[in-house]
Amino acid sequence: MVIAMAGVAGTLGGALLTQRGLERAKRREIELVRGYEEIRESRSLRRACYVELNRDARQFTTALNRHLRVLGERSAEESDSQALEEAKNAHRDRYSEAQMTASDDVLMRAGVVNQALNNVYGQIKRLERGAPDPGETMETAASAQNEVWYMLRAMRTAMRHDLGLSPANED
Repeated sequence: MVIAMAGVAGTLGGALLTQRGLERAKRREIELVRGYEEIRESRSLRRACYVELNRDARQFTTALNRHLRVLGERSAEESDSQALEEAKNAHRDRYSEAQMTASDDVLMRAGVVNQALNNVYGQIKRLERGAPDPGETMETAASAQNEVWYMLRAMRTAMRHDLGLSPANED
C-alpha cells in the first residue's frame, strides 16, 4: 500500500513539476517576446524622431540660407521672416522631442547642430536689424551657415548607426 501511494505521489508530483516547468518556460518566452517588442517599438520611435529631426534641421538650414540671400538682395519682408520663424520653431520642437528619445551619441550631435543653427540665426537677425556683433558680416554668417551642412551629415550618420543601418564611421 505504501509503495502504491509512493508511486501515485511520484506520478502526481512528476506531473506537477512538469507543469510548473512548462509554466516557467512559457513565462520566459512571453518575457522574451515582450523584450523584442519593446526594442522594436523603441527603434521605431527613434526612427520617426530622427526622420523628423533630420528633415526639420535641414529645412531650418535651408531657410537660413534663403534668408541670407534675401538680405543680400533686399530688405526682408514679413513673409520672409515668417518663413524663417516657422522653420526655426519646427526645428526647436523636433530637437525638444529628440532630447527625450535620442541616444546619447545622436543627442550630442543634434545639440551641436542645434547650437550652430541658433548661432547662425542670431547672426542673421542681428545683421537684419543692422546691429551685428564685431566681426559679423554677411560673409561670416554665410560661412557659418555652410558649416552646418557638415554637422548635419555627422548627425545623420550617428542616427543611421543608432538604428543599425550603417557603421559608425560612414560619411
